[in-house]
Amino acid sequence: MLILHHYPMSPFSEKVRAVLGFKNLAWQSVLIPTVMPKPDLLVLTGGYRKTPVLQIGADIYCDTALICDVLEHLQPAPSLYPEGQNGLARIFAQWADSTLFWAAMGYNLQKPGMAELFAGAPVEAVKAFAADRSAMAQGMNRPRPLDATSAYKSYLRRLADMLDWHDFLLGDAPSIADFAAYHPLWFTRTQVPAMAGIFQATPQVLSWMDRMAAFGHGETSRLSASEAIAFCAGAASAKGQETDYFQDDHGIALGSRVNISAESFGAEPTVGELVAATRTRYTLRRVDPRAGVVHVHFPRVGYALKQELTA
Repeated sequence: MLILHHYPMSPFSEKVRAVLGFKNLAWQSVLIPTVMPKPDLLVLTGGYRKTPVLQIGADIYCDTALICDVLEHLQPAPSLYPEGQNGLARIFAQWADSTLFWAAMGYNLQKPGMAELFAGAPVEAVKAFAADRSAMAQGMNRPRPLDATSAYKSYLRRLADMLDWHDFLLGDAPSIADFAAYHPLWFTRTQVPAMAGIFQATPQVLSWMDRMAAFGHGETSRLSASEAIAFCAGAASAKGQETDYFQDDHGIALGSRVNISAESFGAEPTVGELVAATRTRYTLRRVDPRAGVVHVHFPRVGYALKQELTA
């Protein structure tokens, strides 16, 4: 059973929801808070607080790049990584999830966008959101709103140029590149529609977004956070998809106590026992009083692995 911990206005959650629709998968929806504290989520992740998180039994998958790989493994067709375009699609998706995303959000969250996003919400909620995201971005060099606007316009024109030739960014079928580029634009169009005039110069992009939205979100039903934690505690074992292969790039042995954190946005660490380090991912084993034995999985790219110092 696939359990997605997310909230409706999260752009990265929309990326995964759209992939679930593309692959026509059924999943359980657990709604989480938009800002800290997130006690039920941290029971599962041990510290990682970004959205979304995918749960399969007692296996917890962090970061949408890894989540999409897991969904591809479970449902290979239709593929997110078309033959002959795997490397290109992944590189493009990494750019879209970072450079394009931050340009889009720098544009989206200007005063008119914030006013629309939080229309009717108490002032305290707006302040809490701003403070939460500021804390997550500590140390990051994000584009200023006017610079972000200029960059976003340029990126939209480049996407439109790609779409002059195909229905999707890399060809006649969608790939991970499309889902990574789609979600920050989805936020502009659906969450802050007062800002959506930026698309007027690129009708090709709007038509492509309609094609992406047509995939839907798959078959979903609601689940409470307590039920999800109970499923984790009741799982027979946390297996994940590790192999016996161990790629050691840090001189840290399996069984060591380590912490893993994102290299940039939302760098709260997760601490646990390193039980796998494959070519593409790390896996930590944790024990929680409510969730039991949990395996938390992270992609290698974009995450830092460090050994915990013993007293």
